[in-house]
Amino acid sequence: MKQKFRTQFLEDASAFLDELDDKSREKIIYNIHKAQVTDDKELFKKLSGETWEFRTLYNKTYYRLFAFWDKTDKSDTVVISTHGLIKKTDKTPQADLDKAERLRKLYFEQKNYKK
Repeated sequence: MKQKFRTQFLEDASAFLDELDDKSREKIIYNIHKAQVTDDKELFKKLSGETWEFRTLYNKTYYRLFAFWDKTDKSDTVVISTHGLIKKTDKTPQADLDKAERLRKLYFEQKNYKK
């Protein structure tokens, strides 16, 4: 199957994954790879505005990695993961949505500055 996008992890997302046990981290990475080749809304879902999330349920624990799209290079679509959390309620904390948006804006500011 053809990969629809590739994924990059910002520092906070990498740190979140590094803090998890090996089995949980492997399941999250597996689901991200699966989301790259399928249109499974249970694995990769739009939350609001430009914010998306990779979703994983493993061992009765809900893991979320917030993300956004970078389609500025027409031949290379990238999904940038900003940070993660272990979800304890149905409602996504507004502070995490705000953080994802803040990191998205910072990412594009830095990318445009490098040009």
